[in-house]
Amino acid sequence: MPSAPDTDTDAAITRDASHLKFIRLNAVWLSDIHLGYKGCRADFLLDFLDSIDFDTLYLVGDVVDFWSMKKRFQWPQKHQEVLERLLDFARQGRRVIYIPGNHDAWCRSIVDHELLDVLIAREYIHTTALGKRLLLVHGDEFDYAVRCSRLNKWLGNASYEFLLFLNRWGNRFRKLFKRPYWSLAYYVKNRVANARAAITAFENAAIAECKQRKVDGIICGHIHQPELRLIDDKLYCNDGDWIESCTALVEHRNGELELIHWGDLQQALKTQAVADSDSHAPLRLPNLAR
Repeated sequence: MPSAPDTDTDAAITRDASHLKFIRLNAVWLSDIHLGYKGCRADFLLDFLDSIDFDTLYLVGDVVDFWSMKKRFQWPQKHQEVLERLLDFARQGRRVIYIPGNHDAWCRSIVDHELLDVLIAREYIHTTALGKRLLLVHGDEFDYAVRCSRLNKWLGNASYEFLLFLNRWGNRFRKLFKRPYWSLAYYVKNRVANARAAITAFENAAIAECKQRKVDGIICGHIHQPELRLIDDKLYCNDGDWIESCTALVEHRNGELELIHWGDLQQALKTQAVADSDSHAPLRLPNLAR
């Protein structure tokens, strides 16, 4: 994945007693958490939320997976902890804006209202510190651009579930050998021609919406494919998901955007914590976008 702009200057992290934290970020974008689905990496997300500080949190859809819970209800303790943490941010006075997706679409019936101090919106325009206007939508609006037969869709869903199974077990083995988290699903999708064509069609539809709305870029989720790059002079940002890639988009104080991979973040924090264990100097986090 092409790298985001170098943000080393504003990507400092400091030590608060024994706890490592980012400096305060302008904004954080999370989508496709899928609480209630067995593949949700709630433990990873909790760890990420403990490592950041921010002014505004955008939840860009599919936070709770009602589709999955209709088939088989499950709600592990870690999923409850994530939900409570997100609501705590709002109760503490942080700005939390929730844009429902297709898996939690019932919330679209109460857009433009606040629920538990969280503003629910159908879409939103975020203006960065650099003055860039970015359209926020979940992304299922662009499904029309990704056409496939019912048979191919069924085969794709079955293959996807198997891929997630391999992704989970592969990373369990990587953990045994102290290797960082790595998304097999992301790797495979970028090397399967049909999947790559569908992703490209989705991205082109998103950019077309940018041009029509006369904004500088778009931030979405939906397809579980993290990306941060310019397409036709418009900024395309997909903040990924917390099933496969475990990624989030952040805006630093200087207005620069960065795509953060949880696995890379963990590796960087552990390495720097050891190297600077006797120092009170600010720690430096490298650019983590791939």
